[in-house]
Amino acid sequence: MIELADAPETGPGRLHLTLVRRLVAEAVGTCLLVIAVVGSGIMASRLSPTDVGIQLLENAFATAAALVGLILMFGAVSGAHFNPVVTLVDRLFGTTSTRDAVLYTLAQIAGGCIGSVIANVMFELDPINVSTHVRSSGALWLSEAVATIGLLLVIHGCVRTGRASAVPFAVGAWIGGAYWFTSSTSFANPAVTVARTLSDSFAGIKPSSAPMFVAMQLVGALLAYALIRFIYPHTDRGDAGA
Repeated sequence: MIELADAPETGPGRLHLTLVRRLVAEAVGTCLLVIAVVGSGIMASRLSPTDVGIQLLENAFATAAALVGLILMFGAVSGAHFNPVVTLVDRLFGTTSTRDAVLYTLAQIAGGCIGSVIANVMFELDPINVSTHVRSSGALWLSEAVATIGLLLVIHGCVRTGRASAVPFAVGAWIGGAYWFTSSTSFANPAVTVARTLSDSFAGIKPSSAPMFVAMQLVGALLAYALIRFIYPHTDRGDAGA
């Protein structure tokens, strides 16, 4: 998501350790992100049981704030993707390898699922509490494409105009806002979508609803890739990853 810190990488052992460190950062970062999303959703439904608007406000604020902290925390280690569509667009731009993109995606999904389990346990729910929250309509699917396009444009717009340091705050602001202006409440992340099937809470999504959310997120990623290439044909800081 943002440029990685320069570090000496010499020898196969060093390269392997660096990759493992990046994968752990992606898994832990996605895990903590899902804990923030699901945990704040559960807390919001308990604190404001009769007011869905307040629940959404609490959920959005906690998620946006957590994103800022997590990107600042892990950006210099792994690029702070925490999201397979961010990794996919990096791969399309050639700033990461196919191997690393696949491993990042697996780490993100695994970390996200662990995050849902932890969030459930923190609130004394069953560790795996499969969601029954149906989210299925054309409006929701369109919202996921819009949210994903916007997220990727925010990231690359900052990086490609020499403002990579603004990415944590820009991403937090976009996601926090998109919770409110999209009917889907802006999942915009396949790993988080899969993880949210494991919690039958305010933030959950029924497993049968998840595939179309993921499909539209991937469509959004491809459209965003085309837009980024057109709008930002050159960068101020080379081919900085996002």
